[in-house]
Amino acid sequence: MITVFNRKELVSTYNMGEQSEIRNILSQNKIDYDIKTINRKSPSPMAAGSRAHTGTFGEKLELEYEYTIYVKKEDYDEASYLIRDVKPR
Repeated sequence: MITVFNRKELVSTYNMGEQSEIRNILSQNKIDYDIKTINRKSPSPMAAGSRAHTGTFGEKLELEYEYTIYVKKEDYDEASYLIRDVKPR
């Protein structure tokens, strides 16, 4: 089980294809992982409803979601080695 105390960030990306490929590699090699997905366009408690005023004109929609993948600290070196050739799409 991965917890805040035994995990290490493997990679952070905005690319859905890249995170999917990394997750597939980790699964195929039986490396446990956890993924955190953040919607960068969602309103925050400090600015609720601000998106309705500003819209998304001129914003890069490919930067809307950020994916952070964590692995156990003891699996980090192996996982890092396995994903070294994953290229952003």
